[in-house]
Amino acid sequence: QVQLVESGGGLVQAGGSLRLSCTASGRTISSYTMAWFRQAPGKEREFVAATWRGLSTYYADSVKGRFTISRDIAWKTVYLQMNSLKPEDTAVYYCAARQDVYTNNPSDFESWGQGTQVTVSS
Repeated sequence: QVQLVESGGGLVQAGGSLRLSCTASGRTISSYTMAWFRQAPGKEREFVAATWRGLSTYYADSVKGRFTISRDIAWKTVYLQMNSLKPEDTAVYYCAARQDVYTNNPSDFESWGQGTQVTVSS
């Protein structure tokens, strides 16, 4: 199983930017679907973005055009660049890995990081 550690969260004003990082260890993730999910207080965990083998990327409608998922060439780290942040983006952001094709269902992911808090002030 792959181990995931997120970093890069913090407090930012609306309209600002943050870049989250997810560092993987334990196994090579080049064949995995790597995804970001988020969970706000009192809400269910929701899909944000995913990349499958670096060939395809997928985004939730709420972040399309503002967020970008990418990975380093060594397939050790996956990033989530978040621009034009809004207060409704406030949540704990989780990195997840799945050793199979793309899905946006969190129940289908085998490995999870501990989460990183993103707070966007208005």
